[in-house]
Amino acid sequence: MTSEGLPDLRHEPHPNPTPAAERDRLIANPVFGTVFTDHMFQMTWTEGRGWHSATVKPYGPLQLSPAAAVLHYAQEIFEGLKAYRYPDGGIGLFRAEANARRLNLSADRMAMPHLPEEWFLASIRELLAVDGDWVPSQEESSLYLRPYMFASEAFLGVRPAKEFTYLVIASPAAAYFKNGPKPLNLWVSEEYNRAGPGGTGAAKCGGNYAASLLPQSEAIEHGCDQVVFLDAVEYKYVDELGGMNLFFVNENDRVVHTPKLGTILPGITRDAILTLAAEAGWEVRETRYSIDRWRDEADSGVLSEAFACGTAAVITPVGTVKSRNGEFKINGGEAGKFTMQLRQAILDLQHGRAEDTHGWTTRVA
Repeated sequence: MTSEGLPDLRHEPHPNPTPAAERDRLIANPVFGTVFTDHMFQMTWTEGRGWHSATVKPYGPLQLSPAAAVLHYAQEIFEGLKAYRYPDGGIGLFRAEANARRLNLSADRMAMPHLPEEWFLASIRELLAVDGDWVPSQEESSLYLRPYMFASEAFLGVRPAKEFTYLVIASPAAAYFKNGPKPLNLWVSEEYNRAGPGGTGAAKCGGNYAASLLPQSEAIEHGCDQVVFLDAVEYKYVDELGGMNLFFVNENDRVVHTPKLGTILPGITRDAILTLAAEAGWEVRETRYSIDRWRDEADSGVLSEAFACGTAAVITPVGTVKSRNGEFKINGGEAGKFTMQLRQAILDLQHGRAEDTHGWTTRVA
């Protein structure tokens, strides 16, 4: 593997790496986001100097000033992607270049420095060069990668920071669903919004997720898996879930609808679905889709399927939608045929089981 120009690259080997037998036990059935690999990647940006001090080092606590800007003004962004074990034992990434581009789009909105796309990819390659054995091989399993950047300058003042820290950590992830995808029960939030026009909805920043936690708790209280957010202006058009994009399928007309971009996150999986659905002969419409239309078309049968998508669960069917005004089901609460076909197509690409005709996969080992 190559450093691809990473500035001042250094490797600090772990003094006591996890024994192979223990590592194999940990990756056999991990709980998402609780087990981490032996190493992490770290790099610093300072005003006037740019990016420097790229280091692969043992995973461990960060030394951070109590006055670090991120702790007071939440200037931070992150990405989420996965490394997959291929049938021949190799390791690959899925649409990592798109994650690199989106990180910089988030950086623009949050007044943060760009990270060269080739350095984003190189940081992941360098980490996998030492921790590639942590990529599991079980069905639908993967190594979840979390690149992130935050304002690490120590100051109390409302302005863009002059120092930032970029890191990549990795956590083995088992199949999201043990026995196949289970249709989601969704709760419509009629009081809270995720983001509004001109806000940070299209940026992948922690504040958006923090804002979703209270309504997500409300969803759980009503026996639901996820919360559905409506637009912040008219409270009638579907935006997205707390952490996933939404799609609506009309099988008779072979039309797929999805909320248009603007206040929602431009999902990497979402974008792949737009391409694959169009190639399969479906008309794809990025449009405003109201909660009333969702209910009416589900009740009439015009809406044949609905599904959510994201990095963690790939594609997940939507079965039931609940609100204070009652509930309705899509496709009798069952997974739809098109949903499952799309899901399998993406899984096959991610895990190296299908020919990649789009240039979406990157082999790193």
